[in-house]
Amino acid sequence: MDRTNIGVAVVAPSGYAPDPCSYARGIERLRGHGCTVYEYYAPDRKHQRFGGTDEERIRQLHEAAANPEVQVVMALRGGYGMSRILPGIDLSLLAGSGKLFVGHSDFTALHMALLARGTASFAGPMVCIDFSRDDPSDFTLDHFWRCMAGPSHTVAFQADSNPEIDVSGVLWGGNLAMLTHMVGTPYLPRIEGGILFIEDVNEHPYKIERMLLQLEYAGLLDQNAVVLGDFSGYSLNDYDNGYSFDAMLAYLRARLNVPIVAGLPFGHTREKATLAVGSRARLQSDGRNCSLVMSGYRSLSTAG
Repeated sequence: MDRTNIGVAVVAPSGYAPDPCSYARGIERLRGHGCTVYEYYAPDRKHQRFGGTDEERIRQLHEAAANPEVQVVMALRGGYGMSRILPGIDLSLLAGSGKLFVGHSDFTALHMALLARGTASFAGPMVCIDFSRDDPSDFTLDHFWRCMAGPSHTVAFQADSNPEIDVSGVLWGGNLAMLTHMVGTPYLPRIEGGILFIEDVNEHPYKIERMLLQLEYAGLLDQNAVVLGDFSGYSLNDYDNGYSFDAMLAYLRARLNVPIVAGLPFGHTREKATLAVGSRARLQSDGRNCSLVMSGYRSLSTAG
């Protein structure tokens, strides 16, 4: 894939880069892939825990969306901050720009706000730390570029004890805490008969259960399937008394009227696939071997 004509805008709608050297390495790695990088994030303009003031971070998104040389708008990192600025973002400008917006974690809020306007985007790597780490994942970067090339992309994975299913629907989701945070707002689309993917980090299994039950109580789990990505970083203790992630998953599978498939390589982990949020997707599982096929989304050949 020829990347010499790909313009990548780097924006920081959430947190700032804690390590300037690591950030510079990420920029150089993007350039090493042949991309022309447009830096809208300025490391010296961080504000509190954010990559700029609210106004500056909104301006980064707007200017990136308006740049005719840009095809991909990539988040610097997650953290917190996107939901602070959602009301000030010109979502019509972003949705109509034709750019491919990429990120995960806190960036889920923008994925959902764009999808509520009928615009697809991409849950995928960010500058920090996917492109900036000392040992970048070939799996992550290969899936990113292949998904960007589109207009279809397949993610294959394995996990034991999955249900046997073959379903299709709109692919949507992202970080579970962010999805729960957006319930009841105009920024969360109401999708029925879709395929919901979720991930999170540093959340105890009981919190994951509680958030999924909240989505159920809000009427948002009328889906053809729920796909679990990576859930790590939590600690169990004696008080849990056998209540583990597996116990929580078994309870939800018995409680919820939706198939739950585990093992999707996505989340706060070194190796992550890139997912076309808002694409038409087909999920197949024989109980262990799974495939998620995404199609019909805007790709690099039509971006910008």
